[in-house]
Amino acid sequence: MTTLQFEYGSSTLQDFTYLHEKNQLNLNPGFQRDSVWNLSDRKKLIESLLQGYPVPSVFLYRQSTDGKLSYDVIDGKQRLETVLRFQGARTFGRERFSLKWKFDVSADYEEWDWSKLQRKHLGHNLSGYKFQTVEVRGDLSDIIDLFVRINSTGKRLTGAEKRHARYFHSEFLKKAAALAERKRRFFLENRLLSPGQISRMKHVELTCELMVSIQSKGLIDKKKALDSVIGGKAISAPAVNKAVSEVVRVLGLVKRMFPNFGVTRFRNAADFYSLFMLIWKMDSEGMILNNARRNQLASAILAKLDVGVATVREQQRKAKGANESQRIFADYLLAVQSDTDSLAQRQRREEILKRLLSGLFERRDSQRVFNADQRRILWHSDDRKRCSHCKKPLDWTNFTVDHTRAHAVGGRTSLENASLMCKPCNSRFGKNSKTRMAKR
Repeated sequence: MTTLQFEYGSSTLQDFTYLHEKNQLNLNPGFQRDSVWNLSDRKKLIESLLQGYPVPSVFLYRQSTDGKLSYDVIDGKQRLETVLRFQGARTFGRERFSLKWKFDVSADYEEWDWSKLQRKHLGHNLSGYKFQTVEVRGDLSDIIDLFVRINSTGKRLTGAEKRHARYFHSEFLKKAAALAERKRRFFLENRLLSPGQISRMKHVELTCELMVSIQSKGLIDKKKALDSVIGGKAISAPAVNKAVSEVVRVLGLVKRMFPNFGVTRFRNAADFYSLFMLIWKMDSEGMILNNARRNQLASAILAKLDVGVATVREQQRKAKGANESQRIFADYLLAVQSDTDSLAQRQRREEILKRLLSGLFERRDSQRVFNADQRRILWHSDDRKRCSHCKKPLDWTNFTVDHTRAHAVGGRTSLENASLMCKPCNSRFGKNSKTRMAKR
């Protein structure tokens, strides 16, 4: 039984504009989703309002702080935001737009914006329009349930938007959202997600998925795991921060190992997840793929898998089965055709990818640091005793030993892969093995 209280009424658009100007109208409470309407949607609404057509009610969460009333928009954000953008009100000054319209059936269509409406003394046609309103009072948890229920029709909330609404206080979700924004360019440039998907918070959902998987140390059943962790399963701040840094690091590995994955099926979120987790797992076991020739072979294998799966799919459409040589492609296709986010299907995809790619990975040298004997041998066998990068003279007190081929990309901790370097250069280039290799 709901504890919410409802009060029905109406307000003109001028009333809403006034509340916005006085900072008493909150279009973006924590549970609210991002703007999802496109320009065409917004123009159609303005046309409907100018014609006096009825539109759905606006739901407002009424609050009082220090005796001052304010309203969080539960439902109607896109509508109110559209009017405020059209008017260029306060924070929407740079988002004005216009539309073709005629006020007389015998007249020609003209381009109208808010300024022109006001100059022609026709602004009241919009500002005087009355929205039916429902003011709601009650507990925030009930307000959020109402928000999710109302937005189950029309442009329905995505799973990510529902989680954001219910758990917007979650520190895990806040960290994931911040990382998703940092990696927005990565998602777009590699065609993992479209701008429209990002506007529906799909980048946050994918980032949460990767973070939870790393935190869980392996593959997860998407829905169960995300709801459990984001919904309140206790995870320490250091663990969350470690998951963030691991996601950043492994995204870099994926791009370095497979620079062209964005032109294959692995730009699809389900396939990308499998590739990401395979690389994370292999890396955590000390296995790396950073040899140029091996990388080319791995990319060719992914491309062949992509084409093979597409071929089998096309054969299925023509009621033709896969032949024996296509068995692995048919198995992979089966693992992405239904319930792609379940643990069982993810395990099948990982098994196939590991079978195809694991033989190309090399084991990283377990010895990271050159020992004292190696340092002495290298020092005494180098007659020049200069930094291999900046060429400055070295002495026994200021030299370091550097991996010629970086340890992070498979370089061995051996005398054959060692050179003298001054401490400043080693410190500077040691933070980025890719930069160091490029400098040589």
